[in-house]
Amino acid sequence: MTKPLPVVTPNTWEFLRDPMIKPTGFREYDARWKYPDEINLPGMTALGLGLGTQIHHRGIDPVIAVGNDYRDYSLAIKNALIVGLMQAGIQVKDIGPALSPMAYFSQFHLDVPAVAMVTASHNPNGWTGVKMGFERPLTHGPDEMGELRDIVLRGEGQARSGGGYEFVDGVRDAYLDDLVGDFKMTRKLRVVCATGNGTAAAFAPELFERLGVEVIPSHNELDYTFPHYNPNPEAMEMLHDMAETVKETGADFALGFDGDGDRCGVVDDEGEEIFADKVGVIMARDLSKLHPNATFVADVKSTGLFAADPELQKNGVTADYWKTGHSHMKRRVKEIGALAGFEKSGHYFLAEPIGRGYDCGMRVAVEICKLMDRNPDMSMSDLRRALPTTFSTPTMSPYCADTEKYDVLERLVSRLVAKKDAGESFAGQPIKEVVTVNGARVILQNGSWGLVRASSNTPNLVVVCESATSDAEMRAIFEEIDAVIRTEPSVGEYDQTI
Repeated sequence: MTKPLPVVTPNTWEFLRDPMIKPTGFREYDARWKYPDEINLPGMTALGLGLGTQIHHRGIDPVIAVGNDYRDYSLAIKNALIVGLMQAGIQVKDIGPALSPMAYFSQFHLDVPAVAMVTASHNPNGWTGVKMGFERPLTHGPDEMGELRDIVLRGEGQARSGGGYEFVDGVRDAYLDDLVGDFKMTRKLRVVCATGNGTAAAFAPELFERLGVEVIPSHNELDYTFPHYNPNPEAMEMLHDMAETVKETGADFALGFDGDGDRCGVVDDEGEEIFADKVGVIMARDLSKLHPNATFVADVKSTGLFAADPELQKNGVTADYWKTGHSHMKRRVKEIGALAGFEKSGHYFLAEPIGRGYDCGMRVAVEICKLMDRNPDMSMSDLRRALPTTFSTPTMSPYCADTEKYDVLERLVSRLVAKKDAGESFAGQPIKEVVTVNGARVILQNGSWGLVRASSNTPNLVVVCESATSDAEMRAIFEEIDAVIRTEPSVGEYDQTI
């Protein structure tokens, strides 16, 4: 295998022939590139050859399920990836257009060990990537991604005989059947189904109808140009649009899904956007009644309520705060036998007996409908108001180049730890501790906190703050964190702020 080049000039003979892969596209737990600026089709074939070689290196049965999201260039990219996998001697089962969780489901449904899903997830158009895994329900973490990167970039992919291709129809229907099971709503629900014209539009409206839920459509026509907004239920633009539709229609709530359907966002009947970590607490309260003494994993961007909520404490819940990122969270849920994991970005990891442990926005939608059915006298806003009040920022991402962000973060973490060691106050409070499992989460004496970490899949830092007492304190925490961030001149503008 030829070593891929980091740059090949577009509109040249070489661009059609020579693999180009920008090394920074290999991220902590999946791969993301701008296409065709950072990877070309021969580069995708080289990635497939490398992934197939990794399967053989690990002694795994050489069979893989492969799917693609609805973006117009995803099919060409998937086909280039498949050529490389077949070249490596892998039997490919092509499940066609899919959601990421449908691809994960196909590993169980088709009983195959490996999966590769061509998607840029919630990244804007122009991005592509691959989510992959060998040990269901897990996906590649930093070790596996590092190994894959080395095989590919060093040109160590090995061609083998035995490769083959089969298109497998019917996985979408089996996936929907599995989600619905024999459940049917007993209470009447009118739900705004927001898909931002992304791949979930081919799944979510039908899923709700089969559950017995009345669908109020919101951008449910498949359109890979994303004419209204980029489908990302962590972005306020999408949440605000969902909230407007709820207010216009008097819906019971809105559920919104990202570009590849592995995340879910919620807006209640009053048009209030409930960040996913708070939805996680609502779900944890309900699930811990059915499963007392359960363990729940929350990512470091999430509310402190998983540990502090009196209802969860009463139900014997153990809270485990862990690294952000779908692969980290899936692995942690499996390792410690947790019932579920919750991530502020809207990834939920529902393990047996609820789900299979992988992140699935559709499964979350089903479980939220079941939760509402179990609480027939409660509205979504009632469930929100029943939580202890905290004041949270959205997830805010200032620009920082992929090549610089980890060095920048290391210096920021050192400065924040130094503040604690020097006994400095932070937003008028003593610093109780600085948790450095994933960036720096500065926890104040009263339980309020602020976090800065590096984004795993875009050239950004990530900032989240939560106050246990007031909106003013939340803003003060953000100002403190931002003041430290501004000591780094290479950090740019935020995508959104409070």
